[in-house]
Amino acid sequence: MSIMKITAATFAAVSLATASFAGSLAEPEVEPMIEVVEEETGSSAGSGGILLPLLGLAVVAALIASDDS
Repeated sequence: MSIMKITAATFAAVSLATASFAGSLAEPEVEPMIEVVEEETGSSAGSGGILLPLLGLAVVAALIASDDS
């Protein structure tokens, strides 16, 4: 009789384990769509973005003007 109990317990454990890997009847959770909204940036002239390139041009012009050859 003990072999029958072990066999029945093994069969029950295997069938429960197989069902746990197969999935469930619960509704799947769907993550909401996330929309990416990009804000428009203002012109770079107002924020001083033109200052650095002009400074670079001034340095290059100064190097060309001071060339001794």
